[in-house]
Amino acid sequence: MLNFAFKNRTEILFGKDQINEIASRVPSQGKVMFLYGGGSIKKNGVYDDVVNALEGVDFVEFSGVEPNPTYETLSKAVEIVKEQNVSFILAVGGGSVIDGAKYVAAAAKYEGDGWDILVNGAEVKSALPIGAVLTLPATGSESNGNSVVTRKETQQKRAFGTPIVQPQFAVLDPTYTFSLPTRQISNGVVDAFVHVIEQYLTYPVNAPLQDRFAEGILSTLIEQGPKALENPEEYDVRANVMWSATMALNGLIGQGVPQDWSTHMIGHELTALYSLDHAVTLAIVLPPLMFVQQEQKRAKIIQLGERVFGLDMQDKNELIDATIKHTQDFFEQMGIKTKLGDYDLGEDAVEAVANNLERNGMTALGEHGDIDIAKAKKILSLAL
Repeated sequence: MLNFAFKNRTEILFGKDQINEIASRVPSQGKVMFLYGGGSIKKNGVYDDVVNALEGVDFVEFSGVEPNPTYETLSKAVEIVKEQNVSFILAVGGGSVIDGAKYVAAAAKYEGDGWDILVNGAEVKSALPIGAVLTLPATGSESNGNSVVTRKETQQKRAFGTPIVQPQFAVLDPTYTFSLPTRQISNGVVDAFVHVIEQYLTYPVNAPLQDRFAEGILSTLIEQGPKALENPEEYDVRANVMWSATMALNGLIGQGVPQDWSTHMIGHELTALYSLDHAVTLAIVLPPLMFVQQEQKRAKIIQLGERVFGLDMQDKNELIDATIKHTQDFFEQMGIKTKLGDYDLGEDAVEAVANNLERNGMTALGEHGDIDIAKAKKILSLAL
């Protein structure tokens, strides 16, 4: 097991009606920015719950944060924060809204263009405090310090991470997910699944506890994900999916083990160029990446097949093929197509993604740093 230091600062308020707890956790003095997305929270009652919980608190609303939040929109929020002396941000929505809040919190305290944080690695020395109310379990953003932002002007999707922007608290009420469209349920489960894979499917370092944690989350998502599609208002199912998505990327399973994240980096370019849903890009990239990297990942792919998918084969090469197929089949079972052709993308997309990877310096991806541009093109070509 590798050395690590682990601290998770986010207080999780899990369960029905936990929104009532935020009144005692947002500052009573100063001004709060209530940040949210396209307005779905006004249809499902979450907006009213938040407003009621903020009774007596001075707050300003900022809406319109997109799926895959953009620098252009978030820059407007940064301006309002500065103009109105906002001292706390309450993000209400899915991972995109919470990611956006993290960028706003950091950029508002940064002397210069906040985009420097994403493209030049500018240090985040301070940030506004953040709270979150989660409505779409997927990214784990509610309990980590990671953020991904897209700049439309340059077709770049970039990430940054620092504990300074990790939410102080997060409300996880499974009933807030009952009204999610099928597409978002599917995306959330697949996104969480691949988050685990990025931290698990590398190479063994004698970390059996982390492996079992990861396998438990994967097994739960495989079992509960299809049930969430069939019965979207079954509380226990939605609770299990919600908690699994949080645990997938709150830092715990990644401690002391190597991590990959190449599927995400390649997938980010597909989103930046073609506006594909984030989870869709992961479902497209992961199976062929497993195939191309099967020698480097051999032991863990076998472990995934045997422990998670319950495969029992003497021929381990056949088991590896079957494990990759089971992974792809799970994505399809969740209603997500796994080929570029399913989205009317062909060889031109392979070249465009490769060019963007090179432009953004993504030329040595993976836990071994051995996924170069040529290998990325091979992976994408297998996804045609």
